[in-house]
Amino acid sequence: MKKVLWYIFLSGQLFSQQYDVLIRNGMIYDGSGGKPFLSDVAINGKQIAAIGTLKSAKAKQVIDAKGLAVSPGFINMLSWANETLIEDGRSLSGLKQGVTLEVMGEGWSMGPLNEQLKQETNEAMGDIKYRIDWTTLGEYLSSLERRGISTNVASFVGATTVRIDVLGYENRAPSPKELDEMKSLVRQAMEEGALGVASSLIYAPAFYAKTNELVELCKVAAEYDGMYISHLRSEGNRFSEAVDELLTIARETNIRSEIYHLKAAGQSNWNKLDEVIRKVEEARKSGLKITADMYLYTAGATGLDASMPPWVQEGGQKEWEKRLKDPTIRVRLKQEMTTQSDEWESLYLAAGSPDKVILVGFKQDSLKYLTGKTVAEVSVIRGTSPEETIMNLIVDDDSRIETVYFLMSEENVKKEIALPWVSFGSDAGSLAPEGVFLKSNVHPRAYGNVSRLLGKYVRDEKIIPLEEAIRKLTSLPASNLGITDRGILKKGNFADIVVFDPATIQDHATFDKPHQLSTGVLHVFVNGTQVLKNGEHTGAKPGMAVRKKIERKTPLEKL
Repeated sequence: MKKVLWYIFLSGQLFSQQYDVLIRNGMIYDGSGGKPFLSDVAINGKQIAAIGTLKSAKAKQVIDAKGLAVSPGFINMLSWANETLIEDGRSLSGLKQGVTLEVMGEGWSMGPLNEQLKQETNEAMGDIKYRIDWTTLGEYLSSLERRGISTNVASFVGATTVRIDVLGYENRAPSPKELDEMKSLVRQAMEEGALGVASSLIYAPAFYAKTNELVELCKVAAEYDGMYISHLRSEGNRFSEAVDELLTIARETNIRSEIYHLKAAGQSNWNKLDEVIRKVEEARKSGLKITADMYLYTAGATGLDASMPPWVQEGGQKEWEKRLKDPTIRVRLKQEMTTQSDEWESLYLAAGSPDKVILVGFKQDSLKYLTGKTVAEVSVIRGTSPEETIMNLIVDDDSRIETVYFLMSEENVKKEIALPWVSFGSDAGSLAPEGVFLKSNVHPRAYGNVSRLLGKYVRDEKIIPLEEAIRKLTSLPASNLGITDRGILKKGNFADIVVFDPATIQDHATFDKPHQLSTGVLHVFVNGTQVLKNGEHTGAKPGMAVRKKIERKTPLEKL
């Protein structure tokens, strides 16, 4: 009898377990891609404590998620929140879409910075001003934690940053000694938790790096089971060849590799996507770990530097501007800007016409009245050709000028969404529709990339099922990055959790009015702390740096 009573007592204790948070009656999309199921999720501290029918359980806070989806927090595979999180750590535009991890470092990372790079970074600051209180990438991540952030962050080390740190902006190969210095900087970043090496090869000075240089950097990252991720050398005229380069690097270093924002840019190149997909899938079948990410728009965004050949940009911003003032160079440059070439990537030509190139971010207040206008419109205002207008604006603004280019086809966007090995990245900052952020426009993907996926493409157009979309936002990128304790709802994992309404989630940002928050996400937890409650920010900043665990491979494992 005593044994029976003792069993009843223990059972009562079990079923009346006390939790910090209990999310009841939600439709669970656990991130695996499997069918959803009705269940409860409990949180204690920073971790998921239980998943199941917890009818007798009690909690300090109970959320009724009846009729709502409960999923892991979404991972933004390509984030430019580097500076926006310094300005405003709330990460509002991301959290309103359910993003709980911002992954940064596309070619340029916030460390390592030598003294010259720190000075240049200070000089290049636009509306957002901040004190650089770090040198290495790891110190930058720690600085964000100290400042307070609502979302988690992680970063690759930028191959461009490493190159500038050692070589400056010179168009040449590094000497053996310089290459060793670059590899040492990559090693330091990996020791500090970098996810791997990232490149952005259409831009100077990244453009100057040859394949063998990237191979050597990736060998270091591979020792730590890191990833190589790349804005390919071409997404247009030499798209297929650029993919070949990534596959070569992956094959020679045995490193997991990803294509940033997979796309075929420029109408004449749209038909090349099928060939690239075939190449990637053949490589995957052969054993290479190749993946990609994308954003959900037919326009991209970068700077006016992507409208000019790399040679004119050698030496950095000041040297570039000096050349743009030289009449002889301007004649040559205008000709090259209007001539198709396989030697460099021109987004100006890929867009097709200057009315498909929108200027969205200026450094100088005196030029901000042009925000939102196309190059064609500004050309008329100034009475100069579109090419001369671009040259003059760069000199006048003392910056690359943030720019939107219309480049892709809607058909290809849908085709990419359906690929099982493609995850998603906004390629934008995480900001808010207020304060300093309103001084410039942004690409609407900053406010709507994820919600556009879940609303337009999943709910309305049914390109993929919701459970598959959530897998591609959670466990797929987590697995690709080598993150084992996030990306899936499982007991013991960090409690990064999103509660949203699949019937109403919606993006509202447009190219004309980009500063519009998404709707439909009700609750967001980051590391067990609620940062979004009934769609409103709680003010909490529990975000932390997600660092790659150091797992050095032995020489045998590297073969």
